[in-house]
Amino acid sequence: MKVQKSASRVLWYECFGFGLILLLSWLNQLIDLPHLIVGGQAHASKWRDSFIETMLILLIWAFVLSLTRRLVQRLHYLEGMLRVCAWCRKVGRGEKWMRIEEYFSEGFHMGTTHGVCPDCLKKMQEDTRLYYRAQSVSAPVSVPAAKTSEPAHPRLAA
Repeated sequence: MKVQKSASRVLWYECFGFGLILLLSWLNQLIDLPHLIVGGQAHASKWRDSFIETMLILLIWAFVLSLTRRLVQRLHYLEGMLRVCAWCRKVGRGEKWMRIEEYFSEGFHMGTTHGVCPDCLKKMQEDTRLYYRAQSVSAPVSVPAAKTSEPAHPRLAA
């Protein structure tokens, strides 16, 4: 899945970046980088300060990593949702809106068919019963028409 791969890549880049910060911190402690780069007096190393600095970097890294993971999981959740129009029931895919049947055939390479779920079938049967009951109550009594010798259709007369 595309989102999952890019999410994993973001987390790896983040870990690599914090690892690089830790490496630079310890290189500074071991070989005194400012003295090598710009010159000047050598800096006295304090291992306790370097350890505290490392712990602070690791705490910040853990906090940032947990936030990034939550954001990536949320993004993955939201991208997994299907946008459906509230009025016409078309599905949004990128900038394109299509019927749900087209979406399934295009996105999943599968055909669709229609059916009626048991709940809708019960509702439809009940609605049909109510309709026929209302029709039978309000239907006027039909009076048989008087018989005439004229045929019902003009072509039959000839």
